Amino acid sequence: MLSRTADHLFWMARYTERAENTARMLDVHVQSALLQPSAAATSEGWAGVLGISELTGAYRQRHGEVSAERVLEFMVRDNANPSSICSCLRAARENARAVRGAITTEAWETVNQTWLELQRIATERVIQRDPGVLFEWVKHRSHLLRGVTSGTMLRDEAFHFLRIGTLLERADNTARLLDVKFHARTADFHGSSGQRGQEQDFYHWAGVLRSVSGFEVYRKIYREAITPERVAEMLILRTSMPRSLAACMAEIVGDLAKVAHPQSVETLRRAGLLNAQLQFGRIEDIMATGLHAWLTDFLIRINELGSDISQDFLAA
Repeated sequence: MLSRTADHLFWMARYTERAENTARMLDVHVQSALLQPSAAATSEGWAGVLGISELTGAYRQRHGEVSAERVLEFMVRDNANPSSICSCLRAARENARAVRGAITTEAWETVNQTWLELQRIATERVIQRDPGVLFEWVKHRSHLLRGVTSGTMLRDEAFHFLRIGTLLERADNTARLLDVKFHARTADFHGSSGQRGQEQDFYHWAGVLRSVSGFEVYRKIYREAITPERVAEMLILRTSMPRSLAACMAEIVGDLAKVAHPQSVETLRRAGLLNAQLQFGRIEDIMATGLHAWLTDFLIRINELGSDISQDFLAA
């Protein structure tokens, strides 16, 4: 496969996954903001949304003070923000159009129709009336594209590069979400006490789980009260949880092995090493090391892995 084709497929998948992750994050936060006891807490929550995507600086340059309306506009419709939902879905469509011959007709039509429908939804100002409707639609379209590619595409190099792009983006987002949410709850913990603090703790971690479709999964696995350590264990080490770091890395290694060539031996080794640490790791050791330090190291390594994949397989 031409490196340029692989590059377009890789980024088509990453941008689609990024749009879905942004929609998930915003959807949960719109709901949880209703439970915040003060305007200051609400503002801090929206600042956390920007922090997960490392967009705080870019936002403040354009909008200044953090507010729910401005953050939603910035994260959904702002074309100057390359990580906004509109920007991501537009980029996914442009990458798909460049490689129409490498994907099935059904996959192209799904990507193209998503972009066309988004233009209509944006003009109807759905985000002001009921943002939850838009977020559910974005998630549905992302699910639809994954289902179409899985159900219609040959399991060749094109399919594997789509999966690698999807899973790298998903692992990066899960790690960022955990890091920011654990930091936020640690900072809030000292200001909460008694029954009120326990209620806030429950809704905080329930929101984190819902943002990765993990609330019901948590109940099935642990059948007990939601605790930070269990949330971290499920989203880092549980291979049966589709959005966990361990599940993402296991599939990345499998897909990399199927497209490997002599120049990618070191990249595959590094991916395998990171995968092994997740497969055989224990949450007690991670928490003893310090979750923030561990997640920071993981983010560095997953981004280095993305750079290595670009150098080995994709267009310069």
